[in-house]
Amino acid sequence: MNFSLLIENLTNPALLFFFLGIVAKLLKSDLEIPENTSKFISLYLLFSIGFKGGQELSHGILSFEIIVSLLFGLFISIIIPVYTFYILRKKLSIYDSGAIAAAYGSVSAVTFVTASNYLESLMLPLHGHMVAVMALMESPAIIMGLVLISLHNKEIKIKKSSIINHSLTNGSVLLIIGSLIIGYIATTKQAEGIKPFTTDIYKGFLAIFLLDMGLVSGSRLKTFFQFGWFPVLFSIFTPLFNGIAFAYLSQWVTTDVSNRFIFAILAASASYIAVPAAMKINVPKANPSLYLPMALALTFPVNITIGMPIYLYVIQNL
Repeated sequence: MNFSLLIENLTNPALLFFFLGIVAKLLKSDLEIPENTSKFISLYLLFSIGFKGGQELSHGILSFEIIVSLLFGLFISIIIPVYTFYILRKKLSIYDSGAIAAAYGSVSAVTFVTASNYLESLMLPLHGHMVAVMALMESPAIIMGLVLISLHNKEIKIKKSSIINHSLTNGSVLLIIGSLIIGYIATTKQAEGIKPFTTDIYKGFLAIFLLDMGLVSGSRLKTFFQFGWFPVLFSIFTPLFNGIAFAYLSQWVTTDVSNRFIFAILAASASYIAVPAAMKINVPKANPSLYLPMALALTFPVNITIGMPIYLYVIQNL
């Protein structure tokens, strides 16, 4: 592996702000990001990556590779919840297993944003259709998690209309799809008019958002470790396994390094926004003090520190 690449990733200012947030909580600092500000920044990041992806997509044509990529993304979001659910059931309840399986089958938009920034630092392009792949992967994993819970517990009756409606109207999904479409429709000249907002300030907002993510992660660590070592080990090794496995398998879908890297990141990441919101409504017995810290406090930093260089190494050398 290129260790200089790993060191460069670990010293990335945005990542260091994430660790600053964790340290601030451990030191019981009063540092905080106002909730409304945090929500605005998260919306901005989704808007920015979606719009830029739409612009990139508008410059190409709908090829066979793009169609296969969309289907491959759909496959990832369906298969991961299935095998992770049965691994989790060895130690956890049906409710927690289903919620965690859905989280790991779904995607983290912030991890995707961080990965796109990583590609940019390596002078590798982010292709627009991969934004569409990310948006497509959010909902199927939620549905699969809820279906697995209902299959193994007849007491849980989940309305299909409720599942589909929530997964499609979830704010993050709607914004990323909407921004993608608008970016696709807009001309290059029109896009130039808002470039200072969509591009120039992007990295600064990402750093502040990761600081907020660090604060949230740090506040949940103490409660999380009360569940023992199984969730900890699962949160560390599952994303690495998923990322490496699909980084390797993606060679039969595309030969493009950037696209394969994004597939690895999407497979490795875990949702801590859309899935918790869906589980809170449909499966209130699932414990958010378990699946939220797993996705946010462990899997997220594992992916953006050692995960990304490992996935890139696998793609370039295996």
